[in-house]
Amino acid sequence: MSDTPFGFGLPPEEPDDGDEGKKKDQQSGGGQGPANPFGFGPGGPGGDNPLAAMFGSLNPNDLGAAFQQLGQMLSYEGGPVNWDMAKQIARQTVSQGTPDGTKDTSIGPAERTQVDEAVRLADLWLDDATSLPSGAGSAVAWSRAEWVEATLPVWKELVDPVAERVGAAMGDVLPEEMQAMAGPLLGMMRSMGGAMFGTQIGQAVGVLAGEVVGSTDIGLPLGPVGKAALLPLNIESFGKDLSVPQEEVRLYLALREAAHQRLFAHVPWLRSHLFGAVEGYARGIKVDTAKLEDVVGQFDPQNPEELQQALQQGMFQPEDTPEQKAALARLETALALVEGWVDAVVHSAAKPRLSSADALRETLRRRRATGGPAEQTFATLIGLELRPRRLRDASRLWASLTDARGVDGRDGLWAHPDMLPTASDLDDPDGFVHREQLDFSELDKMLGEAASGPSEKPNLTKDEPKGEEKSDDDK
Repeated sequence: MSDTPFGFGLPPEEPDDGDEGKKKDQQSGGGQGPANPFGFGPGGPGGDNPLAAMFGSLNPNDLGAAFQQLGQMLSYEGGPVNWDMAKQIARQTVSQGTPDGTKDTSIGPAERTQVDEAVRLADLWLDDATSLPSGAGSAVAWSRAEWVEATLPVWKELVDPVAERVGAAMGDVLPEEMQAMAGPLLGMMRSMGGAMFGTQIGQAVGVLAGEVVGSTDIGLPLGPVGKAALLPLNIESFGKDLSVPQEEVRLYLALREAAHQRLFAHVPWLRSHLFGAVEGYARGIKVDTAKLEDVVGQFDPQNPEELQQALQQGMFQPEDTPEQKAALARLETALALVEGWVDAVVHSAAKPRLSSADALRETLRRRRATGGPAEQTFATLIGLELRPRRLRDASRLWASLTDARGVDGRDGLWAHPDMLPTASDLDDPDGFVHREQLDFSELDKMLGEAASGPSEKPNLTKDEPKGEEKSDDDK
């Protein structure tokens, strides 16, 4: 994150031995300006004249941009996040390019055709690997900027619950008798808070746009329903050093995108279940009010970045309660089950057809396990660090279920959230498969006995001790 997120601060210093540096020294006497946004104060450029100080520290273009951003912050009266600012900063971040020097580019007809053909072939291969039908009504190729535009509505749904908690905490830190008197200040702080979140989210989403390869990289459906999306530029960067043909990389990533689309399209409760888990976790987050009180007590309208710096320095603290731990386990398990199912299904579809299937699978697993962009973005936006270590456990569980019950039996568990494995089941995948098989066997036997005629009642009475023994095993 930038140290001057709102565009305030001194401009870069001129080189000491440059012509402009000498000219600057001659005009200012060689002194350094004060470390405040506008250069006010004794010793700064322009001495006691604040207007001279202001224009001495910022050129007219920078000054206009700074006041424009300040005006946007103070005039904002929307929800807890200034999403217009988030979108603007995300687009600016994308336009700057990635650290490797890659700049965003428009998508051409050839790239659109490649993505469309890759998703169509991926869906054909997935028909043999899962009982869930295709969920992609269309395939789209996005630039990084298009990814930002398409996913911001979902980020809003994810982030607003946490931002609302912070906004409420900003008002609660003032004593009740002071809140009525501090109306204008509270309004300004809420506007600053909206801008603070907008800036942080914009930067995070902009960075993430330079790394994602589709609309489902983080295990959540970020794009429009029914659209399988790939980012050709990022796919090229992803496969650049893998020694794998670009066509195979594109096809493998298309398999993952198409598999996600099938799951979210045909498990109607899944999306609300995942987003509900995120919101449930967010409700259990508390704000470090002591740190916030320090910021409010020293609040300087000329230094709004202090609010963002406080946020970045550990203001989020999860409640250490059974409810919060349960919410975290629920969220981690749900995301692991989604990613594990996709991993197992894609591997089943790709292994017989792509020579690089194993290598690509391991590369993507390591990408998640090393704290990739998804984990960093979640930690930034909602104070949550995902634990991708559960991915391998979930993948093993789904593979075991496939061996034991076949594709239909495995995918049938998505019929209801109560049928899915729990966090403890991920620790013992084989135990879950074995236990569930026993349960279904007992259920079949009970149904068969219930369907028997009255003439068999004496036999049931005679076998009572054996039935009690089986019941004890179930316990």
